[in-house]
Amino acid sequence: MCNAYVVCDSERKKPVKIILLIVGMAIAAAGGVIAYRALFVEPSAAVLLTQTEVRELPNTLRVAGGFAMLIVGGMLAFVGARRLRS
Repeated sequence: MCNAYVVCDSERKKPVKIILLIVGMAIAAAGGVIAYRALFVEPSAAVLLTQTEVRELPNTLRVAGGFAMLIVGGMLAFVGARRLRS
């Protein structure tokens, strides 16, 4: 029972959920930027030379880390954005 004298659990969780939302969005944005830059912008990590072609390979560790940050940040933001059940 919530009133002016008693603080409910849902009232205590609001600042935590707001922080989760903001931090999750920041992590997801940073992960997306890291993955995009590793795939398309920055110089390649390796060059594969064959007799017919030259292929540049992206830094797969940075791409995987960026995608992992994107997914984890999205999950944190989703948890922070969900409604509280009271």
